[in-house]
Amino acid sequence: MSSARAMIVPVTPLQQNCTLLWCEATARAVVIDPGGDLERVHAAIAQAGVTVDRIWLTHGHIDHAGGAEALREALKVPVEGPHRTDEFLLRSLVEQGLKWGMPEARNVTPDRWLDEGDSVSVGKVSFDILHCPGHSPGSVVFVNRPQNFALVGDVLFQGSIGRSDLPGGDPATLLQSIKTKLLPLSDDMAFICGHGPTSTIGHERATNPYLR
Repeated sequence: MSSARAMIVPVTPLQQNCTLLWCEATARAVVIDPGGDLERVHAAIAQAGVTVDRIWLTHGHIDHAGGAEALREALKVPVEGPHRTDEFLLRSLVEQGLKWGMPEARNVTPDRWLDEGDSVSVGKVSFDILHCPGHSPGSVVFVNRPQNFALVGDVLFQGSIGRSDLPGGDPATLLQSIKTKLLPLSDDMAFICGHGPTSTIGHERATNPYLR
């Protein structure tokens, strides 16, 4: 079984966890949620000594997607995700950038939208797609079951859950997504979230005050 490694690269004033993930067997890589500060992303790619094949987006907010178009042009690779219901956010990244003080942000249209049940791969490592709306309508989660590892964007955090007061967000929908899509995963499923430290599903099931 091929294994994956990951490097977290905090980007933007919101300290979003952009993730460089690669297949150890092939040294092929993907950048997840390049929100900005692309010089840091390029430095991480060089440090890891990998070749990036894809860009994946968990959702369409500025701190996760604002740098995707520029990185796509620089690396000449496709963008995959999120779910199509976040299209309105990806078309307003320039507007979001002006609001949040990130004027370098550019609108982006993915090469591939992702749906529940789809899969994506990097090298020999594959991830299943879960559509988890609530933080945004098109939020998706990437799950690698053989390694018990996931990338959850801003759906779930250590000790907290995503905001639901932004355009397209809904608190009841977010909790439903977490309870029906994420909590059924194994307790030892580790995850990288969009901000802050990593955690496991079991730890959040037992301690997260929003889920108890």
